[in-house]
Amino acid sequence: MRDTTFSILKALAIVLVVVAHASAPLYVARFAYLINVPVFFVLAGYFFDWRNLNENSAFVARRFKRLYLPFLKWSVFFLLIHNLLFPLGLLSEQYGNSAGGVTHPYTWHQAVQNLWSIVFNMSGYDVFLAGSFWFFRSLFVANVGFLFLLILLSRVTRLYKPVFKACVVAFLMLALATWQHVEGLKITGLFQGGFREIMGVFFMATGFMLRAAEQRNMPAKFNRPAVKMLIGLLPLVIFTIWHPVSMSPKSTSLSSIYVLSIAGVSGFVFLQNLSLLLNKTDNGIRRLLVFIGDNSIYIFGFHLLAFKVVSALKVAFYGLPWVMVGGHPVVTVYKDDLFWTAYVLAGVALPLLWVWGWRELCRHYGVKTDTIGDWIRLLLKVSILMYRFAVKCLIAAYKAVIRGFLALKQGVIDIIEASNPKEEE
Repeated sequence: MRDTTFSILKALAIVLVVVAHASAPLYVARFAYLINVPVFFVLAGYFFDWRNLNENSAFVARRFKRLYLPFLKWSVFFLLIHNLLFPLGLLSEQYGNSAGGVTHPYTWHQAVQNLWSIVFNMSGYDVFLAGSFWFFRSLFVANVGFLFLLILLSRVTRLYKPVFKACVVAFLMLALATWQHVEGLKITGLFQGGFREIMGVFFMATGFMLRAAEQRNMPAKFNRPAVKMLIGLLPLVIFTIWHPVSMSPKSTSLSSIYVLSIAGVSGFVFLQNLSLLLNKTDNGIRRLLVFIGDNSIYIFGFHLLAFKVVSALKVAFYGLPWVMVGGHPVVTVYKDDLFWTAYVLAGVALPLLWVWGWRELCRHYGVKTDTIGDWIRLLLKVSILMYRFAVKCLIAAYKAVIRGFLALKQGVIDIIEASNPKEEE
């Protein structure tokens, strides 16, 4: 039986991602932003296998399949429906995001440029409906960057333990983030200058070190999940009240870099040990959390779109103009109500409902969607079915026209015969 602790951890982290975007109360949102995304980077480093240095091509291929391909297909999906959502009010040129700015329908040139950006550098995605997609690129770049740095450091014989090499990587990334901030530098080609990617590599390195630390014997009184959970929670409470930060570089100060580095690691320790306690139970909540964690990537991809359902309800409830549904990420008026809880529920539940329904449909009809080849075969089958349906519709329409014509002809004949009655003999 597999250990589902880290599935629960991912579930808690992705729920915090949704909470942060749902216009939650101030301190709830601050707490969520402190740890939600950093935890995923720490988790990636926690499970980084040292053998990847000798199997680097296979490692990059797995990351490509896990991160790039979902980003590609979902970004293209949102690109295709972008202009269609304006007449529906789901996107608006009048109401933008809470920080200002609106989105507009794409011209042909803009759409093609976005497609190129999506394919070649994992940008160009719809920032209002796919605003979380930066995570896919940042995690992909962080994975490749972490692997590359470890390969370089593997030649340094004095760093004879893998954990020493990870420690050097973490120190280098903090130094690089500090230099970047002080000089106002940017890594060209990376969105917002590469700050997220630099911190992503840092968190991966700390995750690797945490895994190594767990393998050492600790005093029994410090090795209890409840104790470690409280140790991780303490700095989070302090930072939530006095120094809130997030992975966004827009409001980053020099002190925020170090606060974020501590908060991300503390958040992982807190959620990991909370997950250990929850995993010991055997009830519906545990099973639900495992399902959420195992499918967290779909919540990442579609929770902002799911928010539109609640936005429509909020607009109707308050009698607001329908175009306000196009606000991002939520309807920003009446922030102090409890609609943020509905946003969280919809942001988690609706993507999972879609996933469950799709899987049930595939299981019922024996459809496989595990590989690109499976998708190509599925598209061919759908195309053939649509072609056959179109042909049947055309044939039915043709027959209806012929029957109508014959009925009309017969009607005309009947009228002529009725208007010219035969003389009685």
